[in-house]
Amino acid sequence: MPTLNEEKGLEKTINAIDLQYFKKHGWHLEIAIIDGLSQDKTQQIAKEKGVSIFLEKRKGYGRAYKTGIPLCIGDIIVTGDADATYPFDKIHLYITQLLEENLDFITTDRFAQLKQGSMTIKHRFGNLILATVLRLLFLINIKDSQSGMWIFRKQALENIQPLEQFDDGMPFSEEIKIEMFTSPDLQCKEIPSTLYVREGDVKLQSFQDGWKNLKFLFKKRVNHSAH
Repeated sequence: MPTLNEEKGLEKTINAIDLQYFKKHGWHLEIAIIDGLSQDKTQQIAKEKGVSIFLEKRKGYGRAYKTGIPLCIGDIIVTGDADATYPFDKIHLYITQLLEENLDFITTDRFAQLKQGSMTIKHRFGNLILATVLRLLFLINIKDSQSGMWIFRKQALENIQPLEQFDDGMPFSEEIKIEMFTSPDLQCKEIPSTLYVREGDVKLQSFQDGWKNLKFLFKKRVNHSAH
């Protein structure tokens, strides 16, 4: 989980994980945050909860994942925000689905069950445009191109471009889906999920980030064609 001043949502996010299920099935669980030098109690809460803390002073959503993913020790990585919006209470089910269906990468569709107040109409519209453009440019059949919850085998990263080549900002989310879904060697799937109302302050700058994501898709398409 990338974090920056997430004291309001971090504990709730961690507490949602079904630790008993992991223990019962003999699955080792590492919970990790990549923290952008939070000024609130984020790191203190993480320490109290036994969470691995990786610090990253360089800014950017993608930068956090580029730093954090290689440091995680598990064979399967589950990502999500630390603001209690994603269904961490279901990650054991998503991991089970990945294993049972022999998938390499799962991304989640938040629109399948949006909770009231979890996303503004403006955000929904922006997401719809971005998902439509991604589908048209890359012929990938996904409904939610901006979802930040993915479940994937760490080994799958060997079949896509090196992490350091990924965008440092918000486009990282759509870029990892493009890379995974267009790899001929990987089995990928989008599954229905949900989105809860956020705890704490919103970090997303809707128009600015949306415009950046849209421009990135066209740039990525040109570069992708060159490979």
